[in-house]
Amino acid sequence: MQKPTESELNILHILWEKGASNVREVNEVLNESAVRQGKSAEIGYTTTLKIMQIMFEKGLVTREEDGRTHRYSAAVKEQDTKGLLLQNFVESTFRGAAMDLVIQALGDHTANQDELDKIKALIAEMEKNNDKAT
Repeated sequence: MQKPTESELNILHILWEKGASNVREVNEVLNESAVRQGKSAEIGYTTTLKIMQIMFEKGLVTREEDGRTHRYSAAVKEQDTKGLLLQNFVESTFRGAAMDLVIQALGDHTANQDELDKIKALIAEMEKNNDKAT
């Protein structure tokens, strides 16, 4: 799988959330998001169309004809994409040291009790799986 650009990732998020959509629907969501983020420049329809055509060529989306329009769907799974991006980030930023990423993330963030409970549960599950593997 090719690593999506930031613009492509924004479109994938929309397709993962909404499911199959045409270019106009995706473009509307992108512009609504831009307004919420305080960005003044509108994303043009043709820009969104071009990005989605490139995504189709890269295999990131599938395309089906629906009358005169095309409906696009994500061809990659959200979890797989997040894993690839995280792996690339850890390799390039932390030289492959995932523990450094975890320490940095937890050190820069005040976790609430719910988050701490989830982290503890994850650690317990990992320890359980390690015990089974040995």
